[in-house]
Amino acid sequence: MEHSSPGQGPLTRLGLIGLSRIEAPVLAALATKSPLLLIGPHGTAKSLLLTRIAEALRIDFRHYNASLLNFDDLVGFPLPGKDGSLEYVRTPAAIWGAGAVFFDEISRCRPDIQNKLFPIIHERCVQGIALEDLEHRWAAMNPPPTEDDDDNGYSGSEPLDAALADRFPYVVTMPSWGEFAPAEQMAVIRAQDAPIAPADARALVDIIKRTRHLLSSQAAEFAATAAEYAQTVVALLAQANIALSPRRANMLFRGVCAVNAASLALEADYNVSDAALVALRVHLPQRAQGIAIPETKLLTAHREAMRTASLESADPLRAILCTSNPLERLRLATNANSLPKSEFSSVVADAIAQLQPGAREAAIVHIFETGAVGRLNAAVAAQTGEIYRDVATPPTFSKAVHATDSTFKTWGRVKDLLAMLNPQQPRSHLQANAMANLFVRDKLQSEEAAEAAFDAFTAADEMLRAS
Repeated sequence: MEHSSPGQGPLTRLGLIGLSRIEAPVLAALATKSPLLLIGPHGTAKSLLLTRIAEALRIDFRHYNASLLNFDDLVGFPLPGKDGSLEYVRTPAAIWGAGAVFFDEISRCRPDIQNKLFPIIHERCVQGIALEDLEHRWAAMNPPPTEDDDDNGYSGSEPLDAALADRFPYVVTMPSWGEFAPAEQMAVIRAQDAPIAPADARALVDIIKRTRHLLSSQAAEFAATAAEYAQTVVALLAQANIALSPRRANMLFRGVCAVNAASLALEADYNVSDAALVALRVHLPQRAQGIAIPETKLLTAHREAMRTASLESADPLRAILCTSNPLERLRLATNANSLPKSEFSSVVADAIAQLQPGAREAAIVHIFETGAVGRLNAAVAAQTGEIYRDVATPPTFSKAVHATDSTFKTWGRVKDLLAMLNPQQPRSHLQANAMANLFVRDKLQSEEAAEAAFDAFTAADEMLRAS
């Protein structure tokens, strides 16, 4: 490959062209010795990246093709010991003594072998035996098919098991050819293999050390802000149906701190928000599972979490945004009289959009009965007003249905449910109006949907009235 200059980034100095976009998360993974998973089509330098890093760091390195891997390839051949214990005849390719291990094509690995990789990646042990020398655990895979586009992945590249994917804090997507600048494309085309210069190897070692130093010396205030960001963004992503595990939330917090330190070590032109977004992108395991994450949802959650992280701890908006239940968010917002109109309107609009039929109508009744409707901006007030009008006014409608039609059965179930209400209770009239209007607007397509809406109204109404 072409010789590099000291002014270039550490990956470029290793002859890795066009990878400056992922330098910070890769450096963060190396500095923290965290498991790293690379995802990309063939030819995107996944293996080359890890091989060059291992060479520069002078690590005793094992490279396994996971699609062909047998357990004996990892541990050697088992033999009974003299005392009855199990020992292994260690081959040169076995994992014992390795400082770094790379499982290539991990998504093509047999399920039984994937299960045996769990403790290696997560605990650095195999068969209960600690791998004392193992520091770095790496893997790579081709993109699996996504839910939206089955042709987006590679034949044979299965979505990674969710539990195994969750063991990789860093899930990094390799830059594609189209993301390279013209000069980078030309550099790749003209590149030739060459040994790593000692100065370039030292540059990687030095920047890893600098990242560790910066990470260990981060101010407590930054760590607190990073934790608040992680808590809020996890809640916001959950509201967008992007669920993360508690383990992943902790990984994200540590990743935000580490990627920030790596960005400082690289002396890149960046800000804290940019570093947090980079960390968020590489700490989402869904890409390895073939689950597409809409960019708009990701950016919206990031921006809102960054804004919330700067709020005072007593600000009610912090608790509201960190609550995943839309009904609870609406309750908190209604009780927070100090919340500005724009913030209150946004919380209400988002919560109403996420609530199921029945619960939505009960929530709007609560907004009007508490007088909170006066705190809404005109657009949201008009939206909620239309629904409240339907709930407050008995509907008049005529609908012809055949006795064998599912709509007839649904209406029969609605009538049965309404018969359970106490007509002496004003609340019953609101619930009856809500159910009838849901039926008229074709929001109840089955008997089960009618029952769900009825129960949702009851539960939501009881919760909000008790607050």
